[in-house]
Amino acid sequence: MDPTTAFRYNPRNADDIFSEFFGFSSPFGGMGDMGGSRGGLGGQFPRSMFGDDIFSQFRGAGGGEGSASMPPRKAAAIERALPCSLEDLYKGTTKKMKISRDATDATGRATTVEEILTIEIKPGWKKGTKITFPEKGNEQRGIIPADLVLIIDEKPHAVFKRDGNDLVITQKISLAEALTGYTAQITTLDGGSLTIPINSVIRPTYEEVVKGEGMPIPKEPSKKGNLRIKFNIKFPTRLTSEQKTGMKRLLTSS
Repeated sequence: MDPTTAFRYNPRNADDIFSEFFGFSSPFGGMGDMGGSRGGLGGQFPRSMFGDDIFSQFRGAGGGEGSASMPPRKAAAIERALPCSLEDLYKGTTKKMKISRDATDATGRATTVEEILTIEIKPGWKKGTKITFPEKGNEQRGIIPADLVLIIDEKPHAVFKRDGNDLVITQKISLAEALTGYTAQITTLDGGSLTIPINSVIRPTYEEVVKGEGMPIPKEPSKKGNLRIKFNIKFPTRLTSEQKTGMKRLLTSS
């Protein structure tokens, strides 16, 4: 046999081949012309034979014209620290921030927009608290503008330290005050004053706790943490022999 005969065109009608595969004749009147005037796959092919999925791949979901466009993605959030004094976080305050961002005007031209943001700081807010201003980032085609996220940062304070909802203050006192009594005079974060007499013997590890004089509790506005007073006792560097004798007599007799 001439080996080229294996690759010659089979003269059988395309409808006959279809019948051999599927057991019935072609439902669209001949498959010889797959895309021309006789219909072919693009025209008369019945969807019910193989389901809508095959057609969806070529003509879009549900047989519509073209595939659905991808939804715009959201730009990553822009985070910025917002420094606040301990007084701000104790009393609450309102801050203003000016921002500028890229935008598009009604005609589609690029422009710069300036805006003043108003930030309400609530009493008792802690470091790390976040305030979100939606979609205040730059405008870009096909992208939803980023959110602007301000994160509360607490400035160091010269007198107080914060420990959760408590305020901590350290008072420097003499050894005589530690042994005989001491009255603490404290100016509070809102400008008030506290007078706290301490009649106990003050040891280096002693801590006086004043309830309800700490930071406001955001979830319970009527309540506050505690004020904790610690002490730095200044010991004398030298004592005379008479002072040593007097101290020894005092301490051994107690």
